[in-house]
Amino acid sequence: MLGLKLATDPYWVNIAEKSIDEILTDHAYCEQKAASTCISLIIQFPDKTDLVDELTPIVAEEWGHFRKVIKELKTRGYSFGKKRIDDYVVELMKFQRKGGKEIDRLMDKLLISAMIEARSCERFRLLSLHISDEDLKKFYHEFMISEAGHYRTFIDLAKMYCGEEPVKKRWQEMIEFETKIMQQRELRGDRMH
Repeated sequence: MLGLKLATDPYWVNIAEKSIDEILTDHAYCEQKAASTCISLIIQFPDKTDLVDELTPIVAEEWGHFRKVIKELKTRGYSFGKKRIDDYVVELMKFQRKGGKEIDRLMDKLLISAMIEARSCERFRLLSLHISDEDLKKFYHEFMISEAGHYRTFIDLAKMYCGEEPVKKRWQEMIEFETKIMQQRELRGDRMH
């Protein structure tokens, strides 16, 4: 369904649960960034009525997720922690076309957002299946379902505004690009991506 070419090694969960405070902190920042990305898209493309209508509730949902992860951190006796750079997202952003037609820039922004949601969904699925903490299994199962829906929304919006065939072609290019990123990354237990 997600179209990812390179799956995360399930061993990542074993590494991640050894530093669950780091994973939860990173997860909180991911949710914060997801909300701000949707806000940014609404600000940049206010004339795209369907985009505004679809992304407005996602802003609220992502911010709710942020609050939920912060609450989980506090419940476990951890603090939010300092700001981090998501190197995975930084690398994905290199795929985005600069200049050119607005419609191409919109397509890339939507597809990059879809890719981030797809990879997050895949990681949340692994956590929901393999983490030893039963409460976190349920916690991450809910996030997995939500991210899958967001992935679908971004893909559907891209197709609506940019056309089925151009999106299909560009998505395949992005999958190849993301696969190369993942092949070069070490398996880290302190990052969601």
